[in-house]
Amino acid sequence: MEVPILDNHLHLDPAGAGVNAILEFQRAGGTHIILSHKPYNQATIKKAVDYKKAYEITLGLADNVRNMTEIKVFVTLGPYPVELVHLAKKMPIDSAKEILKSGMELAGEYVKSGAAIALGEIGRPHFEVPAEIIVASNEILSYGLELAHELDCAVVLHTESTTPEVCKELATLADRAKLPRERVVKHYSPPLITHDTNSGLFPSVLASEKNISEAVRLGTRFMMETDFLDDPKRPGAVLGVKTVPKRTFKLLNEHILTEEDVFTIHQENPKRVYGIDFEI
Repeated sequence: MEVPILDNHLHLDPAGAGVNAILEFQRAGGTHIILSHKPYNQATIKKAVDYKKAYEITLGLADNVRNMTEIKVFVTLGPYPVELVHLAKKMPIDSAKEILKSGMELAGEYVKSGAAIALGEIGRPHFEVPAEIIVASNEILSYGLELAHELDCAVVLHTESTTPEVCKELATLADRAKLPRERVVKHYSPPLITHDTNSGLFPSVLASEKNISEAVRLGTRFMMETDFLDDPKRPGAVLGVKTVPKRTFKLLNEHILTEEDVFTIHQENPKRVYGIDFEI
């Protein structure tokens, strides 16, 4: 029986392996990917209109996958949080903030058109930054959450290291925006898959052997990701593109996961979170 295998969060790059990486994923048994926008050297963000070119690169990479593989690809678009740090070095932070908000609005237009399924990855820098950057980042994030509520779509969050305390704070922001917590995907998550550890956010667990072994011990309310960067300078980072199918089939063959579990993790969960057609 064929089973769905989704990598819930990976990237491609015009200078990277691109379609060849996804062909590796396909040969390993993968069936679906969610391609997340990232910064590109070919489209540095200096002003709001630059997001158009940047997003079109991501959408073009997705079209390449559709045209040259059998993989079903979905796209998330949004202003990468670290862009605020770079812009704030060159202009007043309020001006930088407005550029990212404009990028959020443009991403929302792509969601409206059906070209993207969610806003993401958006959020906060993952490293220590000045307090004013955190305040501005939270304002931009809240704006994105409110926009997602209006669009009835999910958001994919990039933040500092995921802890129960961070999840609780993010859940509070979602509540204020009236966005269901389950539609807030915590990218690069450790195996915090129970409500008391993730406050109802939906974890996208980084698919290391340790993380997934712990996650499946606790249940099936999670998705799996590699955060594959497709960076020619860092081949295989963060995790190799074949990791999710290899990890899943190993657990299935060892009878640690059942076929029903696999369908839950790789099909039913993303259908519920993103509200998309996810048939194999």
